[in-house]
Amino acid sequence: MEENFFLRFGSMSRLGKIPIEVKTGVNVEKKDNEITVSGAKGNLSWKVPVGIEVSIKDNKIVVSQKKKDEKTKALFGLTRMTIANMIKGVDTGYEKKLELSGVGFRAQISGEDLVLSLGFSHPVVFKKIDGIKFGVTEGVITISGANKALVGDIAAKVRAARPPEPYKGKGIKYLGEKVRRKAGKAAKAVGGTK
Repeated sequence: MEENFFLRFGSMSRLGKIPIEVKTGVNVEKKDNEITVSGAKGNLSWKVPVGIEVSIKDNKIVVSQKKKDEKTKALFGLTRMTIANMIKGVDTGYEKKLELSGVGFRAQISGEDLVLSLGFSHPVVFKKIDGIKFGVTEGVITISGANKALVGDIAAKVRAARPPEPYKGKGIKYLGEKVRRKAGKAAKAVGGTK
């Protein structure tokens, strides 16, 4: 849904003018310069940047600039998007899926930690992180949580443990990610004899 805003309005500063609707079951509080959002998936808080005003009225959040300059213009759209992401996060949550491909590559949950066997002499362990839940089903790793940035960051770190290599595509990749393949030396040699 947020992607459609970019198509309709173009820039982040124009996007910032659109009021954010607070869904039922989500509670938003503003204390001093901090916004706290709570819902079924957890609680999130964020400090509003200097020069940006956030007001809550009739289940709608309106973001505005205190004074219009280049600095606040850049933070204006960012603030609106961050608050909108927080509301979606505590309501429905975010998740990233990664898939393992390679003989002997395995993922399992030990307690609440993610343990990966990736062909190294030792297992790669991702310890439990507050607000993040790991899940594994049939070679697919699911990382879920309320904080969009944190979910994306942890998914990137898990992928970086063994990024997909370009020859056989072995490694960890995002579900549906296309890996650009390279021809191996043998394939190049066969191609050169024609």
